[in-house]
Amino acid sequence: MRRLSWAVVFGIALITWIPLLVIAASVLHPDPVIWRHLLDFVLPELLANTVWLVFGVGIGVLLLGVSTAWLTAACEFPGRRVFEWALLLPLALPAYISAFVWLGLFDVTGSVALWLRESGIVLPSIRSRGGIILLLSLSLYPYVFLTARAAFLGQGARLFEVAQSMGLSHSQIFWRVALPLARPGIVAGLTLALMETLAEFGAVSVFNYNTFTTAIYKAWFGLFSLTTASQLASMLVFFVLAALLIEGQMRARRHYAAATRAGERPFRLRLQGSTAIAASVVCAIVLFFAFLLPIAQIAWWAWSVGSMDLDMRYWGFATHSLLLSGFGTVCVVTLALLLGYTQRLLPGARMRAMTRISTLGYAMPGAVLAVGLFIPLAWLDNQMIATGFIQAPLLQGSLIVMLLAYAARFMAVAFNPIEAGLTRISQNIDEAAQLHGVVGMNRLWRVHLPMLRVSVLTAAALTCVDILKELPITLMTRPFGWDTLAVRVFEMTSEGEWERAALPALVIVLLGLLPVWLLTKGQDHALAC
Repeated sequence: MRRLSWAVVFGIALITWIPLLVIAASVLHPDPVIWRHLLDFVLPELLANTVWLVFGVGIGVLLLGVSTAWLTAACEFPGRRVFEWALLLPLALPAYISAFVWLGLFDVTGSVALWLRESGIVLPSIRSRGGIILLLSLSLYPYVFLTARAAFLGQGARLFEVAQSMGLSHSQIFWRVALPLARPGIVAGLTLALMETLAEFGAVSVFNYNTFTTAIYKAWFGLFSLTTASQLASMLVFFVLAALLIEGQMRARRHYAAATRAGERPFRLRLQGSTAIAASVVCAIVLFFAFLLPIAQIAWWAWSVGSMDLDMRYWGFATHSLLLSGFGTVCVVTLALLLGYTQRLLPGARMRAMTRISTLGYAMPGAVLAVGLFIPLAWLDNQMIATGFIQAPLLQGSLIVMLLAYAARFMAVAFNPIEAGLTRISQNIDEAAQLHGVVGMNRLWRVHLPMLRVSVLTAAALTCVDILKELPITLMTRPFGWDTLAVRVFEMTSEGEWERAALPALVIVLLGLLPVWLLTKGQDHALAC
């Protein structure tokens, strides 16, 4: 049983490590011609764009996320109870959907830009470095908002009452007490936002802003060179690993953060007059541009062209999306459940390390995983054809590549709620079940699964919607003819057909609200406990 458990965990870890090892191996066998071309014409622009994007989005999400988190966690002002959950809604809106809405409104020929030009106001070009930084900041600030707000709420009222008794003003309490204590949580959210920035493909494609993800796609499907794609992917992995290293160092320092005692009320500064109005206005502006304006424009476009554009093809898009989400969710949640249960059966440092390896794929961009999995599977196909075992490619261009990439990318999404559910099950229950002869997988089926029902459903919902929104993996590894709602959005936006992209985008957003609702419920439950 022990050997079987280790074999299961090792197999799950391989799903993540195979693409990373393949990408790393490509660095050991560089092609001089390809690298000369990359160094002369590609890498300078990619490096500059990536550094500026990471730097700009980092500052943007910190400003938006920390300020709104502090206001909703530590201040009392009109609308606070609404904003504390509404400011999470942009999580349901993929950046590539916000991107084409912004261009449809604020580009040179956009409706808002034309109206302002007639009024004598000329907007700076939205299709620029500043435009994509602003867009991604508004799309990704909820990561910082979520972790920073939890850190502020976890500090409790007594700490700030002591600070007030020492004569500190409200601003001094924030800068000298609350912010330093919340720094590890803020950095955790910032790391997630920056990894999503490095992995972003659809939004930067719509804005024609060249990054490593767009270059990987062009190398594969434009130049038909997997070697070039893997070389570029190896450099992107370097940036991701650097972000993970920084996050790991900050994780070790999280014990400095203060914690709220059981039953202790949260700290609230009651804002008055113009200060309270300013707090409401700041939160309303962020929510308006990050979620309300895009979703209203999408709904209007979908209503205006939906009857003309809606045809039988959309049943195919929706069917493919739901089938991929369903199959992918079953695979990912099953593997995550096996991983979590094996970790419970065999606790220890080595098992924790293997678990960490197995969930590392969420930090990797989808384009990297797509390239890293396609290369070994294509090689395996060629070997089987050469030996006469098969006559035509079997693995490449099949759903197997997609499902493996989904498993590597979203293992952490399914594993985290399942692990949290398992930690709430006392070991006394396991001992009681063992006394009654219920052991091994039988114990999982008869005892743990009924108690994990909510955790498993949460993991399934989060994974299902993440797969539904995933663009680079689906776009780069889908079988011929397997267009989905996300692929439809990408194709229409690539052609500048903003209105025709609205209908599939609206469906994706509405389904994306499910995990956001679960997230707010989970946060409220955690605070209540």
